[in-house]
Amino acid sequence: MTTDKAPVCPHCGQEMKKWKVPLNSTWSHEFFYVCFNDDCSYFKEGWEQMWEKQHTKASYRCRYDPDTKKCMPLPVWSSEALKGDIIE
Repeated sequence: MTTDKAPVCPHCGQEMKKWKVPLNSTWSHEFFYVCFNDDCSYFKEGWEQMWEKQHTKASYRCRYDPDTKKCMPLPVWSSEALKGDIIE
């Protein structure tokens, strides 16, 4: 998979969006691909999982790393969190 074409989320099948990594993060990448589908099962079920396991009102979105070609969780505190850093 190249960085030219956005991957699809393995949880909902929607095309992921290119997302700019914050400047002060410890990640060495400039961007990841993230599923911002609010109806994605991974995101929707994450709220309950995070409450049960961490007692935290948060969820996560599926994040794809183009270098490692792996998906990992990206924590979010609301449905609008991190959407301002989507690269169109």
